[in-house]
Parts: sequence; C-alpha cells; structure tokens
Amino acid sequence: MVNLRDEELQRIAQQLGRDPSVVELHAFDAAWSEHCSYKSSRRFLKNLPIGGSRVLLGPGEDAGILHLGTHDGERYAVVVAHESHNHPSQVVPFEGAATGIGGIVRDVLCMGAEVVAVADPLRFGRCDDVASHQSHVARAAVDGIGAYGNAIGVPNIAGDVYFEHGFDENCLVNVVALGIVNEKDVIHSYVPKGAEGWQIVLVGKATDPSGFGGASFSSLTLDARDAELNKGAVQVPDPFFKNVLMRASYRVFALLRERGIAAAFKDLGAGGIVGCSAEMTAHGGYGAQIELSTVNVAVEGMPPEVIAVGETQERMMWAAPPEFVPDLLRIYNEEFGLSEVAYNARAGVIGEVTAERRYVLRYREHVVMDVESEFLTGTINDELPYTEKIYHGASAQELPAVDIEGIFPRVLAHRDVCSREPLYRRYDSVVRGRTVLARGAADAGVLAPVPGSRLGVALAVAGNPRYGRIDPAYAAEQAVLEAMRRVVAVGAHPIGLTDCLNFGNPRKAEQYGEFVAAIEALARAATELDLPFVSGNVSLYNEAASGRAIPPSAIVACIGSIDDIAKVITPGFKAAGSALLWVGSRELVGGGSVLAELLGVKGTLPHIEYDAERAALAIVRDAIARGVMRSCRVVADGGMLTAVARLAFDALLAGRKIGAEIDFGNPLCETGGFVCEVTGDSGMDVTGTLQIGATIDASELVVNGTRFDVERLYETWSRPLAQLYP
Repeated sequence: MVNLRDEELQRIAQQLGRDPSVVELHAFDAAWSEHCSYKSSRRFLKNLPIGGSRVLLGPGEDAGILHLGTHDGERYAVVVAHESHNHPSQVVPFEGAATGIGGIVRDVLCMGAEVVAVADPLRFGRCDDVASHQSHVARAAVDGIGAYGNAIGVPNIAGDVYFEHGFDENCLVNVVALGIVNEKDVIHSYVPKGAEGWQIVLVGKATDPSGFGGASFSSLTLDARDAELNKGAVQVPDPFFKNVLMRASYRVFALLRERGIAAAFKDLGAGGIVGCSAEMTAHGGYGAQIELSTVNVAVEGMPPEVIAVGETQERMMWAAPPEFVPDLLRIYNEEFGLSEVAYNARAGVIGEVTAERRYVLRYREHVVMDVESEFLTGTINDELPYTEKIYHGASAQELPAVDIEGIFPRVLAHRDVCSREPLYRRYDSVVRGRTVLARGAADAGVLAPVPGSRLGVALAVAGNPRYGRIDPAYAAEQAVLEAMRRVVAVGAHPIGLTDCLNFGNPRKAEQYGEFVAAIEALARAATELDLPFVSGNVSLYNEAASGRAIPPSAIVACIGSIDDIAKVITPGFKAAGSALLWVGSRELVGGGSVLAELLGVKGTLPHIEYDAERAALAIVRDAIARGVMRSCRVVADGGMLTAVARLAFDALLAGRKIGAEIDFGNPLCETGGFVCEVTGDSGMDVTGTLQIGATIDASELVVNGTRFDVERLYETWSRPLAQLYP
C-alpha cells in the first residue's frame, strides 16, 4: 500500500510517460512523504533566519555546524541535529525511541564528527494510573533512549518532559545530538564536483523488511486500530552494532584526513537506500546507478521495493573515489569485522555516481526504476489553505493572592515541576569523562568536548505545551527565549538554535494555521535575539483517529559556547549572606502557568519585550564576567519560588545547608527571567533587577514570613515520579 494522492500519482505518470513500476511507486511514496519532502512546510521554513558569524553550515544536510572556538591554532566546530520519532514511539515505544537516538547520532556522525552528546525533549500523556497505556509508553520510551545511548557510550546531558492529556494518543519523542569536529575535517552529505565514477558503498546491517514504509507511516494520522499493522513500519535498533560502526567510521575519517581525500557520507534514514543515494547524488548535480541484488540482505527473496526503500537501522552510505574504496571496505569488513557482530553485516559497493542526472535501479540486471533525479528529490509543494491564528489577549489580569504555605508544596509536586531524576537516572550523563554539568544538575548540560582545551559547549531545550494550547505563536517565542536563558544561566554564550515543530494535520486549516503562526513567531524571536536556526525537523499529523491533535508544540534547542569551562556557573547556593536578584520581567500575570492550573484560573499571558530581554541577558552575562555570580536558575515552570527552591536543593545535595529568605508579592509568578545569587558587595549595576532577598545559614526557605524546611520540600518535589519510574 502506498499513500500517494491521486494528483501525485497523475503527476508521476505524466512525467514518466508511463505507469510507474512497483519500485517507483514506493520510492515516490517515501520521497514525497511529508516526512521527507517537507511539502507542507518548506515555503514557511524559508522565513527562519539561518545565517550568522558562527554558522558554518545551516539547514540542508544531515546536521548543522557552528563555530565553537580555537584551540592550539585549530578551529573547532559543534555539529548539531534535531529530529523526531513520534509515531514509532507511540506504536512501539522502546524500539521507536531507541531508533530515534540511533538516527540522530548517525546524522551527526555523517558530517565527519565525533558524537559527544544527546538530549531528549519528551511529551507523554497522563500517567496518573501507572498501569495505563500512557504510563507504559512513557516508561518504555525512556528505557529505549537509555538503553541505546548507554550502549553506544554517548552521554545524555539535556532534555525535558511534560505530561499532558493532549499527548495521550500521540507522544512526542524528540532527540538532539551534538558532535565535535575540526572545521577543516567536515564531511558533506552530497557528492562534490568531479565525483563522476565514484563508487557508492552501503555500510552496516543487512537490509531486512523492518521499517518498510516508515517515512510514509510517519506522515499519517495514527489509528489505534492499526497498531499491529503499523509495528512493521518501525525499525529495530542495535546499539551494540552501532558502537562498532561508529568506531569504524572514526577510523575511516582519520584515513581520509591523512591522505587528503574527499568523500561524501550520509545516514540511511527515511526512504532507505533510494532516499539516501538519490539525495546524495542529486544534490551534488549527479545521478546514480544502483544494483539492488548486490545489497546484503537478512532475508532471501525480499522484493526489490523492500530492499530499495526499507529503513533497516544501523546503515550509512559512502560515495568515494574508486582508489579509496578498497581501504574503506577493509576497515569495516576486516579491521572491525562487521559480519562478526551482526548477521551478514558488511560494507559493500552497490553502485556508482553518474554524470547523467537520472536515478536508475536494477535488480538482477533488470531495470526496476528509471527517473530524473531532480524529479524524485526536487521540491514538491502542497499549497494548502490555513486559518490565520491570532490570539486576542485580554487586558492584563494579575494572579490572585495565594496561601503560600498551602499552595507551594502542590506546585513542587505538579507533574510539570517535580523532579525528573527517576527518569534521567536511566541515562549515563558522564560517560567518556567530558561532562562538566550532568543531566539535571543545572538548567543546561555542559561538556568540555575538545580534549586538552578549556572550550565548552552548553545545550538546553524548551517548549511549554500549556502555552501551546493558548497561543501557538507565543509558545514558540517563549521556547526560543527559555532555551536561550537556560544556556546563559550556566555561563554560556548562545550561538545557535534548532527546532522540532510538532503539530497536527496540515490538511485541517486551523491546525495548519497553528503551525504557520509558530514558524512566524520562531523567526521573530530568533531575529530579535540574533540567533540562527541551523538544523531542525517538522513532524506533522500528530493527530488521533478521533481528530484530536496534540497541543501545538514547537520545541527549541539552544547551543551555547564557553571559552573557559572554569567559569561555568555550578549548581546550588554557595554561601550565606549573598544577595538574591530577580533579573527580568516581573509582570504578575499567570496565563499558562502551573499556578493558574492549580487555582483553576485562566489569566493573561506575560508580555514579551525584547529590549527588556536583551537587557536581562546583559546583566546576567556581566555578573558572570565580573566573577560575582555564585549561582543562577531560570524562572520557568513553578515560578520564581521554585527556582529559589531548586538552588536550595542543589546546595543540599552538595552538602551545603544554605537556604534563603525572600519577600515578594507573588513568588510563584512564572514570568520568565533569572534568579541570581551574587556576592553582597558585587559592585554590579543592578538597574533593571529586583533584590528579592538573601541567602541564609540554615536549610530553610522563609517566604513572606512563612517558613519551609528544605529537606521536606525536597522530599515533596522528589516523590511524584518515583512510582512511574521505580
């Protein structure tokens, strides 16, 4: 079964001058799917800013690349990719989430980089009943991410998770990966000029039927009645094989650099062999000839369309000069013995790059596909109608006065605020010994990725579904702001963004309008903050058969650079007698906040003022540069008081019994900003800040006269997810 529309089938037949073959039908089904072609989103994505002084490579290849810094005269770059594996993770949670990590790792690896970190923004349904299907999905997806990342030895340093009824039938598993590469050693995803006659080499596991139709499946509305049928479209992960494959690829990188030889390298993801080889050659201005009978397979007798577009995991593709290919094969097949790790795994030549810009597939010497390369891989657009989404905010409506003693423990125990430690303890966040700030230790994860250097890279994610329900555009803007604040809070300089745009059905005008509004908002925020988008992904059709779509979810990752990791802002209160400053807007409104949900009120959304935002960032960065910043947390879910409590919890875990005394009208306000602990005699310009209190030599929080024991609050905050993730 293929999911091409009637008008698409007619266009194919007209272009070919004949009816397409079975293989061609499946190839176009994959290449023209929403997942591969971005046919409903491409025209809007063009509005995102993608250039900047730090950008070495923007969107268009397997991953984006940003300049990180210089060490010993060499320029180093951070490679970043951001993807989704939503549909597979809902249908087969463990395998779906695991293969999401596997795919994003390959995207970074194929740019010639060493993979150094992963992250996982997650959105699950209600898990109040630990025996529910939603709870099973959440547990299994987390286990899949942990099992894969731990086995390949890559630390998981960042991410977030929300639990919301809007994700009951469509979970979101977004994944981010970082790599490090010397700028002169970048490998591209397409063949360069002069590549005619280069050989195309398939590397990895034997091709099997798993994942057949995966790209098309990811571009459809899920129906629980088709759950068993859909399982066949989900790939099977093999992280232990991937570990070997990665090490072998690093050896190939080293040999290419030693000999000064150019090559192209690309992940075999959506669309399988056809999707990868067609894009790799067409984007370089060439065609390809592939012989499918030379492909190593796990099951004899598979039809050619399954070999051609099946999405078996743990495979990649090289295009290289013929004189280098024997060494390439030797490294994978002999030095690293791929066939000894997995059945019939190997590196093998399956075709060549041609000057004629046609994509030709043969199977046992019979031509089963012959199309113009650009027609297969070129832009296909769906000019769909959409309803303009405009949020009409009411006049400013302040949050009501609250009983802090009664409400604050409820805020800390809220599903969007409580500790995620039962989740991320399944991940190894310090493997390889380069982690500076581990998962959960601070608002962003931090690595020292270049051995022997003081360079650091920070990574954080954001995207609040409570905002998305109210105003998709506002939610997208806030995702940019919050992700950026998080890397600033650990002492990093924001240098770039990625996005994963998770939305409903683009063929429904209102849902499509939410998507369009979110992109416009992302572009506005990134332009105002002078930050480029260098990588991203679009995931549409996140809608149940009932017609209910997920909350509009633009999830943003921010990458930050650090010149000297010794200046990283470490977790927790450091000393009694420090001043506590709230830097940023203190507008007492609560639309979309945890407090508003608990009180059953709506409230208005906080305003976004970019001049004020830039001023707040300047204040925080100045305090860090002066060396007067002792600790810092971003004000987000749970409000300012939660940020203060987190600093006290961090101190407690480090063996420092330091609390705080604060005085503020409504300390549960979530209007974004920073809570900063600075030295009492900092000498910094505090214009635009508010001193809300000071740290004290006792493990308690005193809030407007009400006293809380920090250890008891920590227990309240730590308990809620313990049942779900025992």
